Amino acid sequence: MLTVIAMTGRLLLAHWPALLAWFLGGILARYLVIELAGFVGAYSALGGTLLLPLAILARLVSFVAMFLVLRDGMNRLGAIAPLPGDAGARRRAFVDAVLGGILPFFAFYAAWGYLRDDWFAYLARALEVQQGINTVAIFAGETVSTEGTIDKLMFEPATVALIVLAFAGRWAWNRFRTRLPKWSAIGAAYLEAVWVFFTVILISEALGQVSAWVQSRQAMVWLADVRAWVTSQVEPVAWLWEAVEWLLGEAGGIILLPLAWLTIAGVIYGQAVAPQAPRLGGALVDGARRRFSSLPEAVRRRLGDVWWDFAARFRPIGRAVVLMWRAGPVLVGGYVLLYTIVLGLEQMLRIWVTRLVGPQDLYSFWAVADAVILLLVPLIVEPLRVSLVASAYDATLARLVPASAAGSSGLDEQSGESGKRVGRDELDGEGPGGVERNEERDGDREGVRPGQGA
Repeated sequence: MLTVIAMTGRLLLAHWPALLAWFLGGILARYLVIELAGFVGAYSALGGTLLLPLAILARLVSFVAMFLVLRDGMNRLGAIAPLPGDAGARRRAFVDAVLGGILPFFAFYAAWGYLRDDWFAYLARALEVQQGINTVAIFAGETVSTEGTIDKLMFEPATVALIVLAFAGRWAWNRFRTRLPKWSAIGAAYLEAVWVFFTVILISEALGQVSAWVQSRQAMVWLADVRAWVTSQVEPVAWLWEAVEWLLGEAGGIILLPLAWLTIAGVIYGQAVAPQAPRLGGALVDGARRRFSSLPEAVRRRLGDVWWDFAARFRPIGRAVVLMWRAGPVLVGGYVLLYTIVLGLEQMLRIWVTRLVGPQDLYSFWAVADAVILLLVPLIVEPLRVSLVASAYDATLARLVPASAAGSSGLDEQSGESGKRVGRDELDGEGPGGVERNEERDGDREGVRPGQGA
């Protein structure tokens, strides 16, 4: 844990101006996109919702840039995957990191309520614009139709078709990326964001409907009555029940949140760090493989390409989880503790900022200046959070790179090559075929040379 603390401080001191600039850029881009999406949504619901994924993508790009800025100070990661030497390789590394991080980041964004906040901000802006349109129409004696504006996303053929088309476009880009111009990567990132965004929205909507249906069942009412009767009769049971509910409620913020950030860092950094994942087996899996092998070769090739492109989005997530598992409970527990301290610092800073400002009028002061004043807190916390997550991820690589090799990796160019060699030797011992060879196969499928991942 002391190593993580030391590296966090070193990374923060060395890179805080760049971290701050990228974070502010992401915040500003998100705000502008939501304003534009709300304006367009007042006229067309489809147009507004097609712009909304760009707001989340802007935040992801800023975080990817923040994590990649720290790479040159991460010893063990540098020993396994040295920084790309030329501008083209760095650009490909950045694009791969953004494309690989869209799925886990959007899922994280939705799970912790950030997507809901963006949606409400979009609705508020769209309703504000629509109200202005209606006011002008009233004074002009005109009638404005609001059909097809702002609306909420639902399971409709158009929505499903949009997901399929965006996924197909992203797959086509991945297949022909070497023949397309460099700027086409922007369109690929947008297509990836669109299909993931709409899929996450629809899944969240479905889960909400299922949860509402379950809560309305008579069995749930009966269970609530049983709980009320038991807790009223036996007071220690009431204490235990409330303690379990509190523990489960707090586990998300205390344990799952830092692990989610570490997983995102693992996806961004993990293109070149890939511990061997277990191979699926069993009667069902073996039977599916046999049936698949009996298909014509052309059909197998097309289905294999589509499946590989889909499964590749989850493979970095699995690798990040494997790395955390192999790091051991002491390191991961220490990181969770440090992350919890950062969360506590964030809350204390919010209190201190409000105390420094003092009591002010709600409408003439806080309604105008609250966003600017409270922005001071994330300006301090976010660079610290990203530095802590990057340091913890670098520490999880200790099972792959010895400390001596990591420490010598940054001395000179020759030692960097030595560190790279040691990292490959360690990775080759992780499983049959070695990770480096697995990455070469992945790179061939992606059209990117090995070692150019983020």
